Amino acid sequence: MKIISTNIGARKEIDWKGTLITTGIFKFPVDTPIFLDFEDVKGDEISDRENHGGILQATYVYSVKHYDHFKPLYPNLEWQLGMFGENLTMDDLDETKIHVGDTFKVGNAIIEATLQRDPCLKLGVRFNDMKIIKQFWNTTFCGVYFKVIQPGKVTVGDVFVQIKSCLENPTIADLYLAKRVDTGA
Repeated sequence: MKIISTNIGARKEIDWKGTLITTGIFKFPVDTPIFLDFEDVKGDEISDRENHGGILQATYVYSVKHYDHFKPLYPNLEWQLGMFGENLTMDDLDETKIHVGDTFKVGNAIIEATLQRDPCLKLGVRFNDMKIIKQFWNTTFCGVYFKVIQPGKVTVGDVFVQIKSCLENPTIADLYLAKRVDTGA
């Protein structure tokens, strides 16, 4: 797994059908390394600290291969990396093969897989279409939240080197599918 884009978002206020929504989901690629810290990515906006960021969700990682599934559903959208709110866009990330607790060295950082990303209203706002939420639920393309064990800089081209495998734990896709059943999505 290799980083093909590092993405940062700024605070943005959107008028969504008469309701003002503050979000950091509008992330865009940056040309400089980003710093993965214990509770977030330095310089990246997290507007909803109750549901994003923190120890277990310090950074969000998504696969560029998943974009191929959604692009045909939204042909008129202006696509760029970071569309799903991810800090790191990878060349190949497979949630069915990453287990909770799997640990990786990437750049100067060490990170541990913790959780799936559940779709929320802000993903719908980003796509300007709430249908994306159900479409997202109907896949295992949820992306992976990581806890930062050792803070550090990462940049485009850095490779994830697995340093700990936890095959006895559920995969990120297992967590996601269980959550989907729990929510009735």
